[in-house]
This record gives sequence, structure tokens and C-alpha cells, in this order.
Amino acid sequence: MTQSRRLATGNRILDALPRRDFERLHAHLEPVPLKLKQVLYRPGDKMPFVYFPVSGMLSVVSLLQDGSAVEVGTVGEEGLAGLPALLGAAASPHEVVVQGKGNGFRIGADTLRHEFDRSASFRGIILKFAELFLAEISQTAACNGRHSLEARCARWLLTMRDRLHADHFPMSQEFLAMLLGVRRTGVTAAALDLRRRKLIEYRYGRINILDRAGLEAAACECYAIIRELHDRFLRE
Repeated sequence: MTQSRRLATGNRILDALPRRDFERLHAHLEPVPLKLKQVLYRPGDKMPFVYFPVSGMLSVVSLLQDGSAVEVGTVGEEGLAGLPALLGAAASPHEVVVQGKGNGFRIGADTLRHEFDRSASFRGIILKFAELFLAEISQTAACNGRHSLEARCARWLLTMRDRLHADHFPMSQEFLAMLLGVRRTGVTAAALDLRRRKLIEYRYGRINILDRAGLEAAACECYAIIRELHDRFLRE
């Protein structure tokens, strides 16, 4: 297998693996579509597979006893879904749902745990991703507690745009409200204000970003912080 073919997966963890490590995993990688609103894990589920997105976006969602939910993190082409399985968890602590459709690979969790134990290179990359994901969760928690809904909404739309590499994508206000942990009326007001300022267009369940720079100005500093963390991942 040539170096160029190995680097063509599109997932940054897989592409960072030394050739020998990647070749051991390659036969076990199964290409899979990531369908919009597809639930990969529910809280308490066993995790038989680990997913490596190549495109699209996965939302990691915390569900509360009253039936409400809030997004605590996202996963895209930089990482994987199923990290708890590699770190020894028996079941998923969160719901993981496809928020932006795309494609990826999946591999049996048992196979990947064996590689985690066997390969210091693979283990080091996974631990760097765990560090990145924990930093994103921490920043998201601070953002949800301290920043205005409009700023958080702008941050999330920019995150979605970066993950999908597109300025337009499907998004219902109900789902956005769930991800941000607020009532739909709050999201409606925030979206109307962003639309009034000609930063976005929203109709028929689709968002169209009209002014990327303006939306960045409307977002809180958490967007730039999390984006920098992602840009530095596996490049230092």
C-alpha cells in the first residue's frame, strides 16, 4: 500500500498513523454512510464499533432526566466517535447523532482496543484526540454558562459550516434549540436577529450563511478558541 493511498482516507487520525499501524487496521475498516439524524450510540448502549468520520459532523449530546438535551461536543474528520470504548467504558455515556451527513469508516471496538494496547504510536494519537475533545467539552460548558444565546448560535452555525465545508445546510429551529439547551422561542429570536443583520438566511428548514466575517464577529470567543485547538491537533 503506497503512502499516497494511505493518506487518502480523509480522517486525520487514520492519516497520521505510521504505515505499519495503518496496514494492520486497513483490512478491518468498513466504509459507511453517515445519514442525517442517524443515532450511532444511545446512553447505556454497548459500543461494538468505533467510527472515523471523513466528512459530515457528529453531535455528542447529553440527555437529562426531564427529557431535555444539550450538545456537549462535536466530532468531524479530525477524530472518532466511540472514545469511551477505547478507554475501557462498558457503555456509552452520551447520545451520538449525525448532525451533518457524510461518510466515514467503522471498525470493531475490540479490534481497535487491541491496537490501542499494542501500538504506542496509535495510543499516543488517541490520547491527543482525548485531550482535544476534553478541551472542547470544557470550552463548550463555559460558553453555555456565560455567553449570550445569539453569540452561541453564531458559534454553532460557524462550527457546522466548517465541518461541512459548505455555507448552506439543513437545520430546524427545534433541533438547534435542543443542541443549545434552550427553548425554541429563544433560538427563533436569535436567528431572526442574525437574519435582520443579513448574516444568515433561514427558510424551509435550511440555513444559508451570507456573511462569514460578520457571523464570526457576532460569535463569542469560544469559536476562535475551539477552531485553533482543532487547527493545532496533530500538527505540533
